Amino acid sequence: MAESSRITARDGVRADARRNRERILVAARAVFAEHGIDAPMATVARRAGVGVATLYRHFPTRDALVRGAFARQMETCARALTEALAAPDPWQGFQHLVETVCALQREERGFPAAFVAAFPESTSDHAQSRRRAERDFTTLVRRAQASGALRADFHPSDLAVVLLAHCGLVTALPDDGAASRRLVAYLLQSFRTDTGNRPLPPPTALTLRSLPIATDSSQGQRPPGA
Repeated sequence: MAESSRITARDGVRADARRNRERILVAARAVFAEHGIDAPMATVARRAGVGVATLYRHFPTRDALVRGAFARQMETCARALTEALAAPDPWQGFQHLVETVCALQREERGFPAAFVAAFPESTSDHAQSRRRAERDFTTLVRRAQASGALRADFHPSDLAVVLLAHCGLVTALPDDGAASRRLVAYLLQSFRTDTGNRPLPPPTALTLRSLPIATDSSQGQRPPGA
């Protein structure tokens, strides 16, 4: 009977630890979305309703917390790259990869910075992971170019430009999936050697009047020439 009680107690502790871990991860994603991945760890702990010591028991470093918070998204990116390399049509693989990463940017506002910081050079393992990902993407680019679908002057570093541009859009318009899909479609079409006018996704409801851009007049000042 005593042994049974001890097992029950241990199971209860493990269940509490699992719940705390999940609360921390949910809070981290919310805090990173609002304040970026450099937000204080104490802010994450407060949002999760746990002590800072509890947070550090689960995630000893910020890197570990970022990786834990966006583990599913990172795994999706890694799987998309593997699938892209295995695709019979290199262009279809390239397109699938870009669309997948941009969709993740749209779903999780904190993910873009986490994606950039996914493989920090803090350890040799992380550096090796980064080099492997860069090497695989370069291989995909060369295959797509050799197939004649991807323009010859596309450089692997252009992916960073795409992600930065798309990040700016989803940061300004987090709920406008139509705008995101059209931007990605425009960019992908511009990368093709044959710029046939393929149909774009439906347009956004955004208008110039509704652009989320601060103006002098919105801050109580009259614009020049008004």
